[in-house]
Amino acid sequence: MSTPGGPKEGGLLAGKRLLVTGVLSDTSIAFHVARIAQREGAEVMLTSFGRALPITEAMAERLPAPAPVVRLDVTEQDDLEALPDAIATHLGGLDGIVHSIAFAPQSALGGAFLETSWQDAGTAIEVSAYSLKALVTACLPQMAEGASVVGLDFDAALAWPGYDWMGVSKAALEAVNRYLAMYLGGRSIRVNLVAAGMVRTLAARSIPGVDRMEEIWRTRPPLAWDVHNPEPTAKACAVLLSDWLPATTGEILHVDGGLHAVMT
Repeated sequence: MSTPGGPKEGGLLAGKRLLVTGVLSDTSIAFHVARIAQREGAEVMLTSFGRALPITEAMAERLPAPAPVVRLDVTEQDDLEALPDAIATHLGGLDGIVHSIAFAPQSALGGAFLETSWQDAGTAIEVSAYSLKALVTACLPQMAEGASVVGLDFDAALAWPGYDWMGVSKAALEAVNRYLAMYLGGRSIRVNLVAAGMVRTLAARSIPGVDRMEEIWRTRPPLAWDVHNPEPTAKACAVLLSDWLPATTGEILHVDGGLHAVMT
């Protein structure tokens, strides 16, 4: 029998071994994915990098159960090459990956789209989009048949003022998602994205004009949307990581109160 706040016996993710990136605060979507996953029976390993490593280690202590934290900078080949051994040591294999990695230099945001250098635009695309491919291929030696990859997206169908090269990076991420789904289907590995509505995370607060974007979500979606609540998005990730959508891949699941579907 499960204990209060502990893993559920026979939970949605019972027996799953998951790698979760991007846990940098307890307001992050990734943190709540890890929390819900543990309560649904999963084993979880976190990754972090550089000066953020102690922060992620502190966040790991706030989860329902202890979670190991391993060093991973997705732009460093040595870190990627060391990842399979770390997975084998801590989890013994892998049933799911959560990609919650995005970064753009300030010069690539805020309305200076036409002036952004390729170096800064390229950094945004490498870290925010190419990293999905880099992470998945690094993990492949440890991935079980039927594994699921879930990436966090912000719908790139529209151009958002100030979002600039991060918006381009999200469009690239959506394309990477489709190609990974195509090339990994033969291994029975599913690859999907969750396009979240605006959630006031640490990363979101760094976006110029975020207050305007938050106001849109407060007033316009068909369903009420709370910009301070990452749980609806995290629950959608948990479902995609489970066995309940075995024939769904290459998909973008919108968890945005329905805003993407209506005229605003």
